Amino acid sequence: MATSTPATGSVATATAGTPTDADEKRRHRRVLQALSGLLLGMFVSMLASTVVSTSLPVIVHDLGGDQAAFTWVVTATLLTTAISTPIWGKLADLFNRKLLIQLAIVIFVLATAAAGFSQEPGTLIAFRAVQGIGAGGLAALSQVIMADIISPRERGRYMGLFGAVMAVATVGGPLLGGFITDTFDWRWNFFIALPFAVAALIIQQRTLHLPPRAKTKARIDYFGIVLLSTAVSLLLIWVTNAGKDYDWWSTETILMVGGALVAAILFVVVELRSKEPLVPLTMFRNRTFTLAVIASISIGIAMFGTSVFLSQYMQLARGATPTEAGLMTIPMIAGLLLASIIIGGLVTRTGHWKPYLIVGGVLLIAGSYLLSTIHYDTNFVLVSVYMFVLGAGVGMTMQNLVLIVQNTAKPSEIGVASSGVTFFRSLGGTIGVSVMGAALATSATNLFTERKDDIVAAIMTLGEKGAAIGEQLQSGTIPQVSSLPEAIRVIVEDIYAQAIAHSFLIAVPLAVVSLIAIIFLPNKPLTRMTTSERVQASEADLATVSTAEAMETLAPVGTDEIEKDAAPAADTADEASRR
Repeated sequence: MATSTPATGSVATATAGTPTDADEKRRHRRVLQALSGLLLGMFVSMLASTVVSTSLPVIVHDLGGDQAAFTWVVTATLLTTAISTPIWGKLADLFNRKLLIQLAIVIFVLATAAAGFSQEPGTLIAFRAVQGIGAGGLAALSQVIMADIISPRERGRYMGLFGAVMAVATVGGPLLGGFITDTFDWRWNFFIALPFAVAALIIQQRTLHLPPRAKTKARIDYFGIVLLSTAVSLLLIWVTNAGKDYDWWSTETILMVGGALVAAILFVVVELRSKEPLVPLTMFRNRTFTLAVIASISIGIAMFGTSVFLSQYMQLARGATPTEAGLMTIPMIAGLLLASIIIGGLVTRTGHWKPYLIVGGVLLIAGSYLLSTIHYDTNFVLVSVYMFVLGAGVGMTMQNLVLIVQNTAKPSEIGVASSGVTFFRSLGGTIGVSVMGAALATSATNLFTERKDDIVAAIMTLGEKGAAIGEQLQSGTIPQVSSLPEAIRVIVEDIYAQAIAHSFLIAVPLAVVSLIAIIFLPNKPLTRMTTSERVQASEADLATVSTAEAMETLAPVGTDEIEKDAAPAADTADEASRR
């Protein structure tokens, strides 16, 4: 009769074959206790990120920043999140995961609080970059720790909790941030997460008990980190500034794109030769991992790009205040929440995941295209439907792609496999925001030039006040549209609506690529074993193989003698069984 000792949150195995109701309740309670600190840590991360989302146009305006500064405030966080995610994932395979996620929370919250003291866009961008390092740890480690305590088949059941946390933070954050900005001062948005972070650290220390893991010698691929950072940074700097500070085809373009390509090639060479690579390229031999990575890039663009520029659309194209902008983006979050909870439950109950991923890919294409058709006066009911469709597509695909990768990855590579998918999703979001931001800035500049006569005519009717507004628009600083006079406000709203809709169109072809990748994903069933149980099972298999090999080495020495000695014992056993 075989027995097993389950780790916290693992599937209890009853000696009779199936767990009893009491065992199931105890196991469920242990999982919820272990998840409590993890959920609060994710809530801190999302709250600190979303609470400033609706306030960014006001923040960048007050600090004297332009559209490029607005884009970099967002992409600085996404860039360092993307770069640090595989690093945290690698560390998770080498060090104490509980300590790592607590360190990530501390880095994230302290950098967020420091950003609240910024006096100009450069300082804000720098602290947001440090913030992204902590965010990368929370994104990667939360997925790895979940795999430690919940099996892939059961994870959908608990994804509803994560969906609820995401919804509360994503809906409540912008609303709270808008209220704080309108009522007090936008700087308080950066301090609001501090008490939640302290609570998360205390709860994690008391409730998060992870299964013991064998100690391994740590090797960090520092050269790979530098090359990856260089390649991604050069690419994003080029995308952001090309067409404005220099031509798309210029010496700067050749140097930056060429440098990014050289760094990327060197990164591949280093990873192939490294004993402990930052991103093990051998994982790309796994068809599931490769296709999930391709699909994740488009999802990152849909998730990060649209959420960032929807906030701008609400404030610059519809004249909403930060609080109103938070309320107006609720339909997208509702779609994400409902899809995440409902589909997660269906995956756990049925064990089928691929049909839901395909539907999610179709919704991503539809939502991205529909948002590219909006104008400043589009019926808001229609805009809400478009946002809901896109949110549902993200909710169906985002977590499930990580789930199926963890389902097929080796237990020893869970950290780098999980963080690999998250990395490429963040990278897709980073590049997407940069490209969409550059397209928005270029379109807006061209449209302002085309509508110059209309703007001048509107300004002439406003006297001295109109002259000040004209200087602000010429400087490139993001205007506070809700405070503009009606005559000029309608023109500015129309310009930004067209520019933002044009940027949304960029996500459509990438969403098509994502759907194609999802269609070709191998439809493998989800295992009911946690990572810890898979490690124990592989060790048991290794022991069985070792014993068999040992017996084979004895066979040539005295096979006949062993068989002669074994025969009487076998006869005795048969006689006993007959009795």
